[in-house]
Amino acid sequence: MMKSRLLLLLLLLLFISSNTIAQGTLQHLLCENTSRGAGIDARQPVFSWQLTGHTGNIRQSAYRILVADNRATLAKNKGNIWDSKKVMSDESVQQVYAGKPLASATTYYWKVMIWDQQGKAWGWSSPEQWQTGLYRPEDWQSAQWIGYEKMPDGERIVPAITDDSDEKYRHRTDVLPLLRKEFTLHKPVTKATVFICGLGQFDLHLNGKKVGAHFLDPGWTKYDEHALYVTFDVTKILQSGSNALGVMLGNGFFYVPGERYRKLTGAYGYPQLICRLYLQYRDGTAENIVSDTTWKAAPGPVTFSSIYGGEDYNATLAPDGWDTAGFPDQPWRQAVVVNGPRRLDAQSADPLLTWDHFVPVKVTQPKPGVWLYDMGQNASAIPYLAVTGPAHAVVKITPAELLTGGGLADQSAVGSPVYFNYTLKGDSIERWQPRFMYYGFRYLQVEGAVPEGTANPGKLPVIRDLQSIHTRNGAATIGAFDCSNALFNKTFTLIDWAIRSNMASVFTDCPHREKLGWLEEAHLVGSSIRYNYDIARLCRKVVKDMMYAQTAEGLIPDIAPEYVHFDAGFRDSPEWGSNGVILPYYMYQWYGDKGVLAESYPMMTRYVDYLEKKADHHILRHGLGDWYDIGPKFPGESQLTPKGITATAMYYYDLSILTRVAGILGKTADEQKYRVQADAVKTAYNKAFFHEDTRQYAGGSQTANAMSVYMGLVDSIYKADVVENIVADIRQHDNGITAGDIGYRYLLRVLDDEGRSDVIYDMNSRSDVPGYGLQLAQGATALTESWQGYHNASNNHFMLGHLMEWFYTGLAGIRPAAGSVAFRDIVIRPEPVGDVTFVNARYQSPYGEIMSSWKKEDNDFFLKITIPPNSRATVYLPASSTSDVTMDGKALTDGYKDGRFVVSTGSGSYSFRVTDTPPVSSSSGSYATLITR
Repeated sequence: MMKSRLLLLLLLLLFISSNTIAQGTLQHLLCENTSRGAGIDARQPVFSWQLTGHTGNIRQSAYRILVADNRATLAKNKGNIWDSKKVMSDESVQQVYAGKPLASATTYYWKVMIWDQQGKAWGWSSPEQWQTGLYRPEDWQSAQWIGYEKMPDGERIVPAITDDSDEKYRHRTDVLPLLRKEFTLHKPVTKATVFICGLGQFDLHLNGKKVGAHFLDPGWTKYDEHALYVTFDVTKILQSGSNALGVMLGNGFFYVPGERYRKLTGAYGYPQLICRLYLQYRDGTAENIVSDTTWKAAPGPVTFSSIYGGEDYNATLAPDGWDTAGFPDQPWRQAVVVNGPRRLDAQSADPLLTWDHFVPVKVTQPKPGVWLYDMGQNASAIPYLAVTGPAHAVVKITPAELLTGGGLADQSAVGSPVYFNYTLKGDSIERWQPRFMYYGFRYLQVEGAVPEGTANPGKLPVIRDLQSIHTRNGAATIGAFDCSNALFNKTFTLIDWAIRSNMASVFTDCPHREKLGWLEEAHLVGSSIRYNYDIARLCRKVVKDMMYAQTAEGLIPDIAPEYVHFDAGFRDSPEWGSNGVILPYYMYQWYGDKGVLAESYPMMTRYVDYLEKKADHHILRHGLGDWYDIGPKFPGESQLTPKGITATAMYYYDLSILTRVAGILGKTADEQKYRVQADAVKTAYNKAFFHEDTRQYAGGSQTANAMSVYMGLVDSIYKADVVENIVADIRQHDNGITAGDIGYRYLLRVLDDEGRSDVIYDMNSRSDVPGYGLQLAQGATALTESWQGYHNASNNHFMLGHLMEWFYTGLAGIRPAAGSVAFRDIVIRPEPVGDVTFVNARYQSPYGEIMSSWKKEDNDFFLKITIPPNSRATVYLPASSTSDVTMDGKALTDGYKDGRFVVSTGSGSYSFRVTDTPPVSSSSGSYATLITR
């Protein structure tokens, strides 16, 4: 009897174990696209989760979400705020909250369970939490905007100006203050939260410690319209008894002084802050410490702050203990109340952080008294200085991405002068790094000090350490790529450093000269970036910036935030402004974010209406065109492609997207309206630009033909001929690039979509023509502004980084299926072109990790893939009709079609082998003449 019971128990345990393995777990729970969840001000946040398991073909058939306002209730599987009940749905991305109204400044707890394709319930996920932000102005609990002094209205410069030759603009500076507030805790605290905005930038301290690791908080906005507040949990930093809040303020774009280099001169006001410290006590009571005139203020040790020109720090002016309790602040003045932005929103994008630390690879002395440190990498960065020396001595640091012929820092192409001054206090070892300014540089030129270990007859300060610290947006890295082609790997790194260097709180064009959010990059290079980085939250911020920047007439300017009004095409270019239509739709495609479509729809329709009014018989001819294409002149505005091509093609693309978006949002009348309007533009476009005899658009440039194909403007009977003419033009240019900032992305997409990755390979696998290879051969460590790598242009610019997308979609073959949302349906279609013998790529999609890894060995092609649960894939293997194909060692038949063997799979990991595979495309050949039927 005992043996029978033991056997029965063993069988039961085995059943439970196998059942658990067959099911799986839930992971990567996100609320509003983040797992951190502090200060979320969405009233109906969205939830996402990923499935993971040990078996293949895992699919969700239903889910249930619980939300509670305390852990104990949730632990009992009760949702006193929301219980979605069982929802019959296979969607696990962007599920909208539909419970009770949420309270501000409140922590909520949630978890989810799902049922799989067999109807089996999985166990509950681990609990997650988020804290709501401040929904209404009154939630600030009477906190006031305060500062050291109030700017007179007559000194405001809004919008900013670029012509500041008037002396009243050129010599302007301001006080960079410290502000502090002491308070006392008389009872235990369960939670303490700070909601704070400091303009232009702030560092928050509590009891002598900097709060958080953020850099350059808050994100840049159009400050006359709105600003962003940041939320910090400071519970663990508080101490019983006396405490002190301290805030250091810098200028950012809020105040751009007239000294040193600046792209623009502007002033919304003097530095200021608003703050609410929310204290929740163990006894259930609460208290608020808010910014008001009881705070004290004084000038700080930062004596100059310019987002363009540099930063100065005088350590002799740094009061010890200013951010701790008991500091004697009697001489400080009372803070004054100032006017603040009309609206405060939670900072939704990831903050800027510090990342890589670079140490010198070489130190030289190009002339007496000047030392040059080569950090080896051109990147967005700040210097880090460790120095000893006498009090009041000044060390000057000049950053640069290039050197003059004499080996000195060269800022001639990106604006000068830009430098940092550090005034020593005279302590043993002093350590310093800028707080409110960064720059794009590889080199640091030092004056007023000597490197440790060198002769020092003048008894100058001694540099004990000098580094460059890379700064960028905190978006997580979610992709990886490498292959057998060394040039492609170096190109990947070249583009990646430009992307990293230009991910701030906006997508900047360059990290030095401008630092502005030029909008064309967000949609053109955005597809490349999102394979490598999780930019869902940053893209949301860019959309908000465009909404605030849109004019009453409907124009979306070329930059957002629009701090300055540029002239002509630099303010109104459809290739830039169309980001207001394209990016929200791409976000829906990339992340399943339907909410951004609804939020952006008024902006989209107003912009398209604006373009309609500017069109002449449906044709637009204004703007910058194919910026920085390769023509006979120095690059700038389009040379090879008429502006009517790029502007009107973008207009048609906007209408095509808006037709789809109207359908998604259920706006059937609008859907029909924009479809008719798009058809009219297409007819006018082909009448104006298409040459039926040559199958060319306009002059037949790479951009003109590629954009016409990609946007769907080419009639189907001519499409193949136009594609062949694109290839012919590339061959006639010795496999060279002529397309610029606008056209190159579409050139690559057309070639990739039409199965001509061999041509992409030929264009980008050499170093003797303008392109990535030439830039690398010239010593570039980040992508440059021009294909030629000119030194009189920016040498850290990511606008030409479109090839990154092809590394994933073409070489690795990871792409969404047509019509797929958030990579729910995946295509794996690797392109073994040229001399590439292996490729490894991974991408963390909203549903989980996708992997494609292939290699060629003699007559065999091997492919390993991973498809995440709740997704499915179609795999296109390079094969001939006589190839032997196996999947996990088992032979496959009846899948060959048009040069590929096609296999459909569910989730899981699979291994394929194709034997006796001929090349699927040629990387050689010439086209001596154009098609001229």
